Amino acid sequence: MVSPPCGLLTRQKEPVPLKSISVTLSIREFVAGVSATLNYENEGKDPLEAFFVFPMDEDSAVHSFEAVVNGKKIVAELQEKSEARTNYENAISQGHQAFLLEEDDQAGDIFSCNVGNLPPGSKAALTLKYVQELPLEADGALRYVLPAILNPRYQLSGGSEGGGLQMKNPAVPSKDVPYTLSLAATVSSQHAIKSVQCSSPVNPIEYLDDKTSAQISLADGHKFDRDVELLVYYSEVHTPSVAVEMGAPATKPDSLMGDPSAMVSFYPNIPEAQSPTACGEFVFLVDRSGSMHCHMNNQDPSQMRIQAAKETLIWLLKSLPVGCYFNIFGFGSSFESFFPESVKYTQDTMKQALKRVKSMDADLGGTEILEPLKAIYSRTSIPGHPLQLFVFTDGEVTDTFSVIREVKSNGHRHRCFSFGIGEGASTSLIKGIARASGGAAEFITGNEKMQSKALRALKRSLQPVVEDVSLSWDLPAGLSAKMLSPEPTVIFRGQRLIVYAQLTGTMPPAEATGKVCLKYTLQGKQFENQVAFSLQPKSDANLTIHRLAAKSFIQTKDMGFEETPANDKKEVLKISMECGVISSHTAFIAINKDLNKPVQGPLTRSDVPSPMLFAQSMMFCSPGMPRGDPFQRYYRSHHMGSASGLMFGASAPMFGAPGPMFGASAPMFGASAPKSQTRLKSPGIFRRMVSSFRSKKRQPLKDEYDASVEMSREGSSIDMTDLETNHSDDPLVQLISLQKADGSWDLNEGLAVVLGVSLGDMQAALPVKSVDSSGWATVLAVIWLHDKYKDMKCEWELLERKAVAWIHSHAGSATDGLVKAAVGFLKSSVDPADFAP
Repeated sequence: MVSPPCGLLTRQKEPVPLKSISVTLSIREFVAGVSATLNYENEGKDPLEAFFVFPMDEDSAVHSFEAVVNGKKIVAELQEKSEARTNYENAISQGHQAFLLEEDDQAGDIFSCNVGNLPPGSKAALTLKYVQELPLEADGALRYVLPAILNPRYQLSGGSEGGGLQMKNPAVPSKDVPYTLSLAATVSSQHAIKSVQCSSPVNPIEYLDDKTSAQISLADGHKFDRDVELLVYYSEVHTPSVAVEMGAPATKPDSLMGDPSAMVSFYPNIPEAQSPTACGEFVFLVDRSGSMHCHMNNQDPSQMRIQAAKETLIWLLKSLPVGCYFNIFGFGSSFESFFPESVKYTQDTMKQALKRVKSMDADLGGTEILEPLKAIYSRTSIPGHPLQLFVFTDGEVTDTFSVIREVKSNGHRHRCFSFGIGEGASTSLIKGIARASGGAAEFITGNEKMQSKALRALKRSLQPVVEDVSLSWDLPAGLSAKMLSPEPTVIFRGQRLIVYAQLTGTMPPAEATGKVCLKYTLQGKQFENQVAFSLQPKSDANLTIHRLAAKSFIQTKDMGFEETPANDKKEVLKISMECGVISSHTAFIAINKDLNKPVQGPLTRSDVPSPMLFAQSMMFCSPGMPRGDPFQRYYRSHHMGSASGLMFGASAPMFGAPGPMFGASAPMFGASAPKSQTRLKSPGIFRRMVSSFRSKKRQPLKDEYDASVEMSREGSSIDMTDLETNHSDDPLVQLISLQKADGSWDLNEGLAVVLGVSLGDMQAALPVKSVDSSGWATVLAVIWLHDKYKDMKCEWELLERKAVAWIHSHAGSATDGLVKAAVGFLKSSVDPADFAP
C-alpha cells in the first residue's frame, strides 16, 4: 500500500471534537423537514477554534440554528451577513463563545459553521434545521439522501492565493471513525405508502394508519462509508395537489409569514409527440478535470467517471436525429472542441467524433466552465436549429453565481440540460444553470447509469416545446393569490411542477374551496390541468410551505453576496429576515456571553477524520495518485493556498435530493499562534478552497477501459473505429457501436457476432432478395434489441426509432415480410406491431 504524502490518521486515536451526529427526518407528501445535531467535545488542553463545512441541496431552506453548550441553550439570530461577521469577531475577541453559520459567498449550497472559543473540557451540540423539496424519480419515487463524502471543489486557477495556513485531511478505516451516526425518519401522506427502501441496513420498517405513515431508523453499526438514501413510493404520486398552510401566529397580516401560503404541485399529462423534431444544435460540454478519473461510486470496483462520460457520449451520438448539428467540448483549466463550429450530423462527422471520444481523458486540470460557456454562446446561431446544451461535470467552480448569470443572459436562445456526476457535483451549479435556461437537471451516483438519464434528457429536448404556460386561480371574492415562484416558461413531458403563492385578503369560511388551473399549448393544441382544493389552512410548527416559498422567492433574486443588484438585495434581505430563511446576504449568529473569561492559551487546530472508502487498501487512479476520495484529499492538501477570503471547501452531494453532509472530512481551523493572535482577522478565512490543478498539469493517463476488437474473418466489412471506442465484451454496446448515423446497420460479420449467428445463415435467410441487405440487417438488429434488452428500452429507444424510420423509408411494402422472417430466424417473441411507422 502506498500512502499519499498528505498523511493518514489510521489508528492513532487522536482526540477530535466531533463525537456524534444525529439526524431526524420528517417527510410529508413531497417535502421534508430535517433536524441535524452535531455533538462536539474539546478533549484537548487548549481552547479550540473549530470550523465545519457542509453542503446541502440548493433548494433547501435553512431556518433554525442553535447550540447547547454545557447544558445551556443558545438560539442563533439571523442578521445581515456583514453585521453578523463583525459581531462574531467582536465576541470571540472578548472571550465569549460564538457560533456563526453562513452560506458561501459564491455558491448557494455550501454552508460553513465557525465554532469560536471552545474551552478545554467543554461540550457543544449544534442543531441545524431546514426544509426541502424532494425530487421525483422517473419511476415515481421520492428521494432523500444523507451523503457521506465531502469532495473538493475547484476554483478558477487565477483565484487569489496566499497566507500560510496549511491543512491536512486525515482518513481512517470506517471501523475506526471516532464518531457515530443515528438517523430516524417518519414518512406520512394522505395517500397510501407503497413502500420505503433504504440503501443502508435499517431496522424493520413500521407502517401505521393503513400505511399512510411509516417509521424508519438505521440499524446499529452503520459505518457512514456510503450515502444513506431513502426512496419513498406513494400510491398516487402523480395526482395534482394544493396544500394551504396557516401563517405564523402573532405575525402581522399582509406579510409572507402572516398570510396563508399555498404549495401547488402539478404533474402535467403531456402527450408524447409521435414525430420528434429532427432539428437542433446539440452541444455536449464534458468535464475533463482530474477528478473525472475517480470512481462513479464509493463501492470498489466501479466505473470511472470519465469512462462513463465517454460511453454516454457514444450513446448520445448514435441517438441524434439525422439533419441536426452537433459539437463536443471538453473543459478543465482550459477547454477544446472537436470541431471549430457545430457540424451537420452525418456518418462521416459521427465517425470523426467517435474517434475523438476514444482518445478523451481526464487530463485538463481544474474545473473552469465559464470560458467554454462564453465560447459556445459566442458562436453564430444556426437558423432553424435551436441550441440544446448538455453539461456533464463532477465538480464546482469558484463563482457559481457568475456561471448562472452567463447562462441566464443567453437563456432566450437555448436550453441547458445539466448532469452532476459522482459525489462531487454542486447542486447550486447543476440546478442553477438548468433553471436559468428553462432546462432540466439530473444527478448520477451510486450504481445509476449516466446514459439512461442523458438519453431521457435528449428525448425531452427532441419533443416540441410546451408554450404559453400560465397558472390561473379561481378564488372566492376578497381573496387573491400572489405568486412567489417564477412563472414557469418550459414544462417537459414527465416533469413535476411546484409553485408557491401567498394568499392575501379575507379567508372565507371553512367549507369554501378554490381552484387552480395550469394551461399550456403544445403543437397548436390547448391543454389544461385543474385541481380543486380546500381553503381551510392547516398549521405546521415548522411553517414548511412558508419557508420553501421564501426560498423560492429568494432564488429568483439572490445572485450572490457581491453581485445581487441593490433593489433585489433589499427584497432578499426583507424576506430572509422576515421568514428566518438564510440567504447569501444573511447569517445566523449565536453568542454565549456567560463565557466572559479571556481565552487562555493558543487556539489549536484539529482535523475531523473521514472514513476511508476502501477498507482493505488505498486505491489509486493512476501511478502515484490516489483514487476516489483519498485522491480528492491529496489534491486538496497539496494544491491549495489559503488566505482571507478562502474557504476550506466541500462539495455538494450527487443525488437528486441530497441532505446535509455531516460525517466526512471536515477541516478545522487552528494553526497554533501566539496568544495575541487568537482573534481571527476575518471568519472569511475559511470561505473558499483553492485547488490549482492548472499549475501542476498531469500527463494524459492511459484509459484502462480502452478496448479494441480484432476481427479477421473473411467477408467482414465492419468499421473497427466504432467498436474501439468502447467495451468489447458488452453485446449491447457492440451493437450500438455498429449502427450508422442514419439509423441502419450493415449486414456483416460484426453484426453476426453480436446476434450469435453466422454471416452465411443471415445472408441465406434474406426473404426478399430485391431488398437491400442493410434493410434486412437493420430489422434483425431491432428485433434483437426488443428481444434481449427490453428492460433497457429507455436507453435505445431513440436510436431504435431512427432505425425503424429508416426501414420504412427503404424497405417500404416489404417491411412486414422482413419483420416476420426476422422474428422466425431469431426465434423471437417480438410483436411485429413494434415496427409500425
